Amino acid sequence: MALTFLTDYQRTKQDETDDELFYAEPRFVNHLDQGFRSRLTQLYRDRITSGSVVLDLMSSWVSHLPNDLKYKQVIGHGLNKLELEANKQLDRFWVQNFNRSQKLPLEDDSVDAALLVAAWQYLQYPEKIASEIRRVVKPKGQLIVSFSNRAFWTKSPRIWLEGSDSDRLNYVRDVLRMQGWLDIEYVIENTFSKAFFSLLPLKGDPFFSVIAVKESF
Repeated sequence: MALTFLTDYQRTKQDETDDELFYAEPRFVNHLDQGFRSRLTQLYRDRITSGSVVLDLMSSWVSHLPNDLKYKQVIGHGLNKLELEANKQLDRFWVQNFNRSQKLPLEDDSVDAALLVAAWQYLQYPEKIASEIRRVVKPKGQLIVSFSNRAFWTKSPRIWLEGSDSDRLNYVRDVLRMQGWLDIEYVIENTFSKAFFSLLPLKGDPFFSVIAVKESF
């Protein structure tokens, strides 16, 4: 059973219309810049071993996993079927609105690594999602929650909308800790992107990641 962290007010959004309507049309664009995406791929290369079962939650048409590593299976989840169908790194996927239902259709202890990218900021019931992810992740498996300072702000709960970057990092950490995740660490870095009109790289989207581990039995 998930332990409650947020208040009812902190779960509310400026736009309370159905999320499925908001994401009904596919968005085949990158929501984060090249510098962020490159750092994310490198993080996955460093943290996720080949042969792993990977769960990419709230995914889209890209998963940012290294193309040269072989995983046993990459399972995707999202709200737009067309985006998920276009994601060539997914072996299978399902569509589900996490703000309506938080139960994951996966077996206990079946996943090595679970990923959330630019996604936590839209969860109204993160406690239940964190608890469910912990259920399906194997002992010693990990959860990697990555984000920057961008969002569809009207669709972000108040807890995210009204917080600073450090507030958001601590919020993710506190929810995970409350649901039993261990060894929680932060990755906080500036990123840089190549510019066509300059010899010097440009500062890109800031990179934040919260990494947690499920206990071993």
